[in-house]
Amino acid sequence: MADYWYNIRTGQVEEGRRSDWSQRMGPYKTREEAEQALDRARRRTEAWDAQDAEDR
Repeated sequence: MADYWYNIRTGQVEEGRRSDWSQRMGPYKTREEAEQALDRARRRTEAWDAQDAEDR
């Protein structure tokens, strides 16, 4: 089974390692998970920012 990656330069999901590591997020187990990579990263960043604000 191949891994899926989200290419941040093209905005496309790739099956397997096709682009340079600096241009991709992953690996993800499914195409759907890879398609949601930016949203997942945004949600995590927001949660970390909220936690940092609480800790101040």
